[in-house]
Amino acid sequence: MKKLSLTLSIILIAASLSAQRTIIHAGTLIDGVSKKAVSEKSIIVEGKSITSIENGYVSAQNGDQVIDLKNYTVMPGWIDMHVHMEGESSPDRYIRTFTDNPADKAFMSVDISRRTLMAGFTTVRDVGGSGVNVSLREAIAKGIIDGPRIFTSEKGLSITGGHGDPTNGYRDDLMGNPGPKEGVVNGVDDARKAVRQRYKNGADLIKITATGGVLSVAKDGKGAHFQEAEIKAIVEAATDLGFHVAAHAHGDEGMQRAVANGVKTIEHGTYMSDETMDLMIEKNAFLVPTITAGMEVAENAKKPGYYPKVVADKARVIGPKIQGTFTRAYKKGVPIAFGTDAGVFKHGENAREFTYMVEGGMPAIEAIISATSVPAGLLGMGDQIGSLKEGYLADIVAVPGNPLENIEVMKDVKFVMKEGKIYKN
Repeated sequence: MKKLSLTLSIILIAASLSAQRTIIHAGTLIDGVSKKAVSEKSIIVEGKSITSIENGYVSAQNGDQVIDLKNYTVMPGWIDMHVHMEGESSPDRYIRTFTDNPADKAFMSVDISRRTLMAGFTTVRDVGGSGVNVSLREAIAKGIIDGPRIFTSEKGLSITGGHGDPTNGYRDDLMGNPGPKEGVVNGVDDARKAVRQRYKNGADLIKITATGGVLSVAKDGKGAHFQEAEIKAIVEAATDLGFHVAAHAHGDEGMQRAVANGVKTIEHGTYMSDETMDLMIEKNAFLVPTITAGMEVAENAKKPGYYPKVVADKARVIGPKIQGTFTRAYKKGVPIAFGTDAGVFKHGENAREFTYMVEGGMPAIEAIISATSVPAGLLGMGDQIGSLKEGYLADIVAVPGNPLENIEVMKDVKFVMKEGKIYKN
């Protein structure tokens, strides 16, 4: 009898623990979809998910954990659609291409992941690295390290000499002839092979560099790089494999080619014309602005020796223009998804983008929605993340005060929950 009694007790204790709820008392709640905030709500979390959202402040039952956020604004965990998790800008970045091993990048990414999550970003889209980003995604998903949920393009795709060519700036005997395996595309066959290689390597999406860039050691930042037939082949191959395609682009012609041939997001968009904006509206293609990166590179270009001269010259011109393009695009009605290019600046400072978006004319509530339900839909997870709703994963952040009155509070995250687990309180 004693053995049976002990067994029953263990079963009852286990049942009690499995039924434990976390009740979050939210003073102000932004659900990630509605353009209005609501007051005095209780979010009920069980396991990884939100089971209900109730009016008022629900009382605890036996075993319930109550989180008092009555003086805070509570919202879905934020989604950054443009980050680079393997590293961070520094004056020695270019020499480290030759000195860092993949293991060095991996260890650096552990701290980067933690900082990103603690800043309120529970999901990110990593748009280009060395391949360490795939292993990082898996380590976070398995709970080995703390970090945001990652969707990654693995290596971005470039033309020879383009923004993503890994041997730009090398001396002749080191330059070699990288191809589709390394993410370098010349022609339609290469395009298909490069996409399929990313699929084999474990990517979640495809990233192309449709024009030149700022930080690559190459002269031009604006010229169109891929031919339309190449972009079309990339998009077709990606679609077959369930991928969407993102395109880094500063110059207008490269953007038009990308959008016309099915690319879903344009990253940066610096020299975007009204014609391209109209095309994006027609095709429901999204601008991912990365204003913070533009501001950062313009400042760093003023520091002697921070960038090689060819990079500094581009940064001084292109960096300051991105916010103005964002303003024009927003006013015209171009769909916009939040993205920062973290890694070009310090990881964990991603929320700076909210300030620049509001300064650029976007209301705070729309900036928040651009970082919650909008990117969730683009990632194919609109029914699981990006909103505070019953049945959704419990990705929840809180900031003091009211971000609709003072957007600066988005930089002061006090509470972070991801999939029901509290990481910051």
